[in-house]
Amino acid sequence: MPRVAGRTREDTRRALLDAAGACIRARGTSATLDHIAKQAGVSKGGLLHHFATKDDLVRALAQDLFDRFRADVLAAVDPDDTAPGRLTRAYIRVSAAFSHDQRTFHDLVPLIGHLAATPEITDLAAADTRRWHDDLADDGLPPHITDLVIAAADGISTIPFWNNHSNPEALRNLEALLLALTTNVAAWDHLAPPPSEQP
Repeated sequence: MPRVAGRTREDTRRALLDAAGACIRARGTSATLDHIAKQAGVSKGGLLHHFATKDDLVRALAQDLFDRFRADVLAAVDPDDTAPGRLTRAYIRVSAAFSHDQRTFHDLVPLIGHLAATPEITDLAAADTRRWHDDLADDGLPPHITDLVIAAADGISTIPFWNNHSNPEALRNLEALLLALTTNVAAWDHLAPPPSEQP
């Protein structure tokens, strides 16, 4: 299969990652490089030029998902917000938006499920989690507030998995509550664990 005219190297790589996501979502990890190359409109040799093995492609796909979420959060940081917790608030907004986007949610959930069951992705996920932990720890909020609102934001993002008829107004209210927790932290000092119990 010839190279698609006008497609840059980055375009081809993006097409391969998108095709890998679609194929793995539909077929699970049994999706082959042939399936993925055909979906992307490139030859198998063209695919192997970008990703030497299927494992390389799957790792790149997982890393791409982590990177895209991070880019979304960074893009959601309000440039006028200079108060502590600005990154945490962006994280909340992006997580809450995900719960409103049924199509994206239902596209990503099976893909994430397949990737999470792939042992070589575990280290990537752990590294991404550590990076978020460090970045959010430097966001200026007390650790107990950060831990609470991030756990809740992650939970909000999975609501469509359990409830296809979730109430959009209730979700917006939860988002507003989490945002308020990051701007009025003194009111929640009583939630802080004693020093000996802090992680």
